[in-house]
Amino acid sequence: MARIVVALGGNALQEKGETSAESQMIVAEKTAKQLVGLFKDGHDVVIVHGNGPQIGTILQKEANFASDDNPAMPLDTCVAMSQGSIGYWLQLALNNVLKENKINRSALTIVTEVLIDKKDPAFKDPTKPVGLFYKSSEEALQALKGEGIVVKEDAGRGWRRVVPSPKPLDIIEKKQINQLLEFGNIIITGGGGGVPVCKDNSGRLTGVEAVVDKDFVAAKVAENINADILLILTAVSQVMINFGKPSAMPLPRATIKELKHYINEGQFAPGSMLPKVEASIEFVTSGVNRKTIITTPYEARDAINGLSGTQIGGDH
Repeated sequence: MARIVVALGGNALQEKGETSAESQMIVAEKTAKQLVGLFKDGHDVVIVHGNGPQIGTILQKEANFASDDNPAMPLDTCVAMSQGSIGYWLQLALNNVLKENKINRSALTIVTEVLIDKKDPAFKDPTKPVGLFYKSSEEALQALKGEGIVVKEDAGRGWRRVVPSPKPLDIIEKKQINQLLEFGNIIITGGGGGVPVCKDNSGRLTGVEAVVDKDFVAAKVAENINADILLILTAVSQVMINFGKPSAMPLPRATIKELKHYINEGQFAPGSMLPKVEASIEFVTSGVNRKTIITTPYEARDAINGLSGTQIGGDH
């Protein structure tokens, strides 16, 4: 049996345009059913999920109802809020599916902190869009009303707040994740890339307004628990080169050398497939006999058995 970290995109937990808790619980249960084969096969599983759609909704509500008496919560707190809500939906769905399939295991959620470096270059050039779209930079800045807020135009769709997206250095709760995993639990952790925190000279932790990419966090969690496989679940069955062109070609298998070559060619879109491929490389090269698979939730079990997805590893 393998030790597996599953990375779920935020869109795998929310249908487009459906933001109610009820609708997201339905999607969470669908996702849980797609993963049940991994539990039936006896694998140790840790789940890291995104929060892209959900954090936008939370930030919108915070902005809409903010006042002097009820100030908007900072971004790090909003990330923690999304971890709690999405973790609850997934935990509820997984435990129900486990019970229905007579699998004697439990899922539980850890609100996770991720150590970052305040000197990370990302803080000099915030690029991660979050929250609402606005018609102009002036409208965005007036609506957001925060010290140090940066806004940028987002792919012709309007102006949005952008925040730093630093690389994860460590998972603060890694010891607890390992301990809980040893007892057969299914762990939901690192939600939304975790709450970014920095450490001062005394070791004191402080929250940071930033968003850490969940694929890089999943790779770091996988490294910390000595996982065999990082399973990145997304909207496509396999990684493709020349995506969207007549010459598009899927990659059933890829070596690290090949992926680095494709990255240099600009084959993978930033903010989409590129971080998934880069996180794959980070995990595979962090130890020996480590593999990453990129595929859809529907194909998760087959992919673990080598029957689908893009299988990455085998060389450094």
